[in-house]
Order: sequence, then C-alpha cells, then structure tokens
Amino acid sequence: MFQELIAQMAREVEKLQYELNVTLPNEIRKAVELGDLKENSEYKAALERQQFVQARLGQLTQRVTKLANIDITQIPADKVGLGSRVTVTDDQSQVSEVYELVFGDAGELQEGHVTMGSPIGRALQGKGVGEQVIFKLPTRVRRLTIVELRTIHDRNADELV
Repeated sequence: MFQELIAQMAREVEKLQYELNVTLPNEIRKAVELGDLKENSEYKAALERQQFVQARLGQLTQRVTKLANIDITQIPADKVGLGSRVTVTDDQSQVSEVYELVFGDAGELQEGHVTMGSPIGRALQGKGVGEQVIFKLPTRVRRLTIVELRTIHDRNADELV
C-alpha cells in the first residue's frame, strides 16, 4: 500500500525537479533578457513558482521519508489505526458515517478521509467494534459507536490509494 503511494509521490517529485532545474531557469533567463527586473511580471511569476516548487518538493520528501519508515506490522489488526475504514453511528441522530484514517499530512483529502491527528482521528485510534468514541468539537460533544471496522490488514492495496 505504502509502496504505491511512495511511487506516486516519486513521479510528482520527478516532474517538479524537472520544472525546478530545467523549465524555470529557462523562464527566468528569458525574463532577465527582457531587462528591468523591477517591472518584469514574468520574472516575478517565475520566482514565485520556483519558491512554490521548492516548498512542495520539501513536503513530498518529508512525506516519503515518513511513509517509508512506517512498520505495517505495528498497526493493530483488530483496532482502528492508519488505513482503517471505520463505520460509526452517531448516538444522538442514529446517522451512520464512514471514515478512513489517513496519514497526518495527506495532501489531497477525499470525502470521508480524516487524518490521524484530527480530533475524530485521535478519538477513533485504538478503538474496536462496539466501542463508544467521545470527542469534543467547538460547539458540542459527539458520541459515536463503532459498528464496522476494516483495518489496513483487511483491505486491498487498490482500496488504500
């Protein structure tokens, strides 16, 4: 599972490094040739893009390092942990919700994804089916009951990306 995610990030790193090392220097060189850098919007845009690409590369490198160091055998097989898909029922409204616990700084969260560090993610971690989860939000306290759990060990690799 993590290998596919690492490969996906590696492809993005390759594209960004090409842009940083080839495309952007060419754009900056062309902008410099136009003269007067104080009034040159192309130059400013290229420098801003360069800063963005450098920051994104730093983020990706950090994420790849963290993912590579995760030991999947340390994730419990019967409790909520990284990669778990959890179905809960709100004790007050009886509405069912499905959450998937994802890595802490997951870049593009999809609907139903919660990070391990979010209030609900922290409350769900280490709980099993039938257990009640209580967590505080700014406006109220929520009480949820876990009704179904599929851990990272139960799920297919294509479900996890």
